[in-house]
Amino acid sequence: MAVSSSSSAQQARQALADRLAEICRDAGLTGADVAERCDWSKSKSSRIMNARTPPSADDIRAWCRACGAEEQTEDLIASLRTAEGMWVGWRRMERGGLKQAQEARLPLYQRTRRFRSYSSWLVPGMIQTRPYTTAALRAIQRRRGLADDVAEAVAARMERQRVLYEGDRRFAFLVEESVLRSGIGGAEVMAGQLGHLISVASLPNVSLGVVPMTPDRERWPAEGFWIYDTTQVNVELISGYLTIKQPGEVAMYAETFAELAALAVYGANARALIADAMERLA
Repeated sequence: MAVSSSSSAQQARQALADRLAEICRDAGLTGADVAERCDWSKSKSSRIMNARTPPSADDIRAWCRACGAEEQTEDLIASLRTAEGMWVGWRRMERGGLKQAQEARLPLYQRTRRFRSYSSWLVPGMIQTRPYTTAALRAIQRRRGLADDVAEAVAARMERQRVLYEGDRRFAFLVEESVLRSGIGGAEVMAGQLGHLISVASLPNVSLGVVPMTPDRERWPAEGFWIYDTTQVNVELISGYLTIKQPGEVAMYAETFAELAALAVYGANARALIADAMERLA
């Protein structure tokens, strides 16, 4: 499974367009009829029905009035809001600074009881050391030309890590072996981070798996993602941040996590891979 940067959002928009087209047909109307009743161009109704142009909330209200389906208006507008909120580009997400972007996730972390995290790029933020986080966020700040609030953003992420030690939460972390061997911040930072992974893995509420590098894998590395309970998935991609709440898609990510977890090694075997990475740094 590999979800593109906007495929889930596009699927949500397509589902909304299909529902509007169905309402139109159920009313015995054509797209041209709806356009005439709404005082639109014929091309506008066609673009909406074919998901080429997303409707506004006012467009949905007019569409439902034209089709005599006002009772479906609020549900359709809710679907619109879901589609709009699924995909957020990094520029939009971080326009208030890195600190604000870090703080925005705290409520989600606080209400979640079961965390599943898979990472093919970096050590997951929840189990990063302060120097590692500083190096990661500094690189993001420079690459994207953001205001320099790295110190404040690092403090926010460190504060967010408190959930690892509070309440009855459970955490399952999967990282690709390559994450251990190619890092950021230099050898000293990476050595400290690897040692921290060994410590974190000893916590009773934490499972840490390392997916070994082998030449014969049937499940190849995927984009990094987090699963929160069974209700939400967040995917961090090069161009933005994807939020998935559709049960079928959440289940796909849960299935992929289980497949990757089956490839991983744990306990003494995971520690051996981490120790080997540390030795290579030295």
